[in-house]
Amino acid sequence: MLKLISDLIHGIQFFLIPICFVVAWSVIILGAWSLWATVRDSVNKAKQMHQIPCTGCQFFTDDYRLKCTVHPSRANTEEAIDCTDFHAKTNPMLY
Repeated sequence: MLKLISDLIHGIQFFLIPICFVVAWSVIILGAWSLWATVRDSVNKAKQMHQIPCTGCQFFTDDYRLKCTVHPSRANTEEAIDCTDFHAKTNPMLY
């Protein structure tokens, strides 16, 4: 019985080594690809979020209860990227 199991393991080992090699490298490549896709998507999302002009608008209040006096539901969201009511902050010390 033990001799039969030993012969079976030695017979499978010839096929098992290349299969494990391919599987191991496939896992490494898929992990690297997933990491790259995550970084790429994060950078694209960050670029899009940096286009939101709300913090430079005179209607932005910096208050978590009412972020914008004109469009409170759109403030600091992607909908505010092309806001038609955007007015740049002016320095109150100039007047």
